[in-house]
Amino acid sequence: MARRSLRRHVTAAALQRAAAGIRLLVLDVDGVLTDGRLYFDAGGEQLKVFHVRDGHGIRALGRQGVRLAIISGRRSRAVQQRARELGIAHVLQGIDDKLAALERLRARLRLPLAAVACVGDDTPDVALMQAVGLAFAVADAHPDALAAADVVTRAPGGQGAVREVCDRLLAARAR
Repeated sequence: MARRSLRRHVTAAALQRAAAGIRLLVLDVDGVLTDGRLYFDAGGEQLKVFHVRDGHGIRALGRQGVRLAIISGRRSRAVQQRARELGIAHVLQGIDDKLAALERLRARLRLPLAAVACVGDDTPDVALMQAVGLAFAVADAHPDALAAADVVTRAPGGQGAVREVCDRLLAARAR
């Protein structure tokens, strides 16, 4: 698979075409759906804070026929619960090799890489970002993820960045 970096030289028209063809959106969790901070209660239970606007965008995208997936390096019951609330059917947690996980999911769904978009924020997301048809990084992403992104959101992770991505994909489908 060809490696890509500093991809933001892509034209606006090419980004529009790519966005219109997306049929699967893959999301990271920590730093994308959350602000990246980890919270633990006194009993050691991991807590996550999700932005409600991200959830609204995810649901709207799902209603338009775009499939949704989470691929995360960590495991969390809170993520499973939030995914269930939002109708995210594919939740892969505790994943070390996100690209391999995507390849298995993509094969099962019979989708070309060009029809896949992802949102990442850090080095573990870069291989995935380089492989898909359209890669997004949140505003406060690590420089490696920023370099691999086609589009960088205005909002940081956990603060509406996923909603920006969903709105962009919805607008592209409407054109």
